[in-house]
Amino acid sequence: MLHEAWPAYEQREHDGWVLRHAAGVTKRANSVLPLGMPADLDDAVETAERFYASRGRASIFSMGVSAPAGLDGALAERGYERVDPTFVMAAPVLSAVPAEHEVLVKDAPWAGWMESWWGVDERFGEDVEVAGRICAGVPALYAAVVEDGVAVSVGRGVPQRQPGSGTTLGLYCMATLPSARRRGLARSVIRALVAASGATSAYLVTTEGNTAAHGLYRGEGFEVAGRYHYRVKA
Repeated sequence: MLHEAWPAYEQREHDGWVLRHAAGVTKRANSVLPLGMPADLDDAVETAERFYASRGRASIFSMGVSAPAGLDGALAERGYERVDPTFVMAAPVLSAVPAEHEVLVKDAPWAGWMESWWGVDERFGEDVEVAGRICAGVPALYAAVVEDGVAVSVGRGVPQRQPGSGTTLGLYCMATLPSARRRGLARSVIRALVAASGATSAYLVTTEGNTAAHGLYRGEGFEVAGRYHYRVKA
């Protein structure tokens, strides 16, 4: 689901792997998604390394539940560093809790939304255009608490159909300006996205070290449902 909700605009399949590239904007969109063990592991790794080197990028592998057994260790032996351990948190059943703040929800990101998200995420410069292109890759909802014309807390929700179990909502790009934190604004953004989507379940990702976010999300019914990390060529 994460792969579909944050799609790289360049993707190439090779022996059961998906090589993803989006000008270096986020590891998810610029990493190998290994969906099985290739017939020739050495050739597959070298193909991936050539793919990223030709684009001026380091070779990165996303090591989640789809990664075949043995690949993580094989990459470690090749000098790939383990980075960014991440939780996948899920709320299998969502309750309709109203937002405590007024939240603006649109079906496309606007300039103020992008500026706030990109600034809090500490990414600046022309890459924001690439991020916008990734966002536009799938239908999504964009929410913000706006104060004095500024989007002080933002989030992105991607409704995704699950056969036999309704719609789940992938929550991405959650960010609140430092001056607006500890007021429950992010909770309102989540609740507004849930209400607007009509989803019956939801998921999100957050780094293992972000304990403040863990508490926020648990308060909204999310619990750890999985883990993943990346392997980056040193």
